[in-house]
Amino acid sequence: MTARIIDGKALATRLRAGVAERAAALRAAGREPALAVILVGSDPASQVYVRNKIAACEQAGIRSLHFEFDSGLREAELLARIHALNHDDAVHGILVQLPLPAHIDAQRVIEAISPRKDVDGFHVASAGALMVGQPGFRPCTPLGCVRMLEDIGLADLRGRHAVVVGRSNIVGKPMALMLLGMNATVTIAHSGTPDLADTCRRADVLVAAVGRPRMIRGDMIKPGAAVIDVGINRLDDGKLCGDVDFAGASEVADWITPVPGGVGPMTIAMLLSNTVQACEQA
Repeated sequence: MTARIIDGKALATRLRAGVAERAAALRAAGREPALAVILVGSDPASQVYVRNKIAACEQAGIRSLHFEFDSGLREAELLARIHALNHDDAVHGILVQLPLPAHIDAQRVIEAISPRKDVDGFHVASAGALMVGQPGFRPCTPLGCVRMLEDIGLADLRGRHAVVVGRSNIVGKPMALMLLGMNATVTIAHSGTPDLADTCRRADVLVAAVGRPRMIRGDMIKPGAAVIDVGINRLDDGKLCGDVDFAGASEVADWITPVPGGVGPMTIAMLLSNTVQACEQA
């Protein structure tokens, strides 16, 4: 068996075209969607992510505001900036790029963002809405994974077992809740789960978000499974790879996302969609 590719880049391109149409309609009605992006420090990866998000906003017709501070910024100053943006009616979404410097409480910063502008979906109010199945902003990466599953015909996972390897609040737990919403039976595992290979082999849908290069081997995949690789790791030679051994898994799975070109583009597409949604609801 040779797995079919879930082309996140192509799907994101289609979705971003729809977002651009929605943004154009809002601008025609005199309402310009706007996203404020805050970067603290000089982490190279974060700088790249922020540049990509700003460029994506421009392409979609979303106004972006970029606030960049050095790593010595006091937490109180950051909270004051967020407070001002919360009360700026011309700003519809607020994104604080993580990670933050160690002296800043990231959770306190996230909770300072108005739930109406929490387009990253990390606020406790957003998490609560997801938990009880109420409308709200969903975290962009899990939401992108769901859209990819829907695109390959797996919108209803009734009778199927999904395994999420990675239990972080950013990906693992929200991903599990969304899969439950798709009627799947869900198991959350992590790198230290006993008999992890056996757990993974039970998965009709396997989501890898553990943060270890090629940790999920081909012999850990159930034949015919759909594999969503959230991981993005840079190797010593500078190349990127996911948490899944793509070559080995491709011989067993039915569907698989590549790295790069899989989940990453979808995360940005979902951020743009959430921002336009925030403007539509304002």
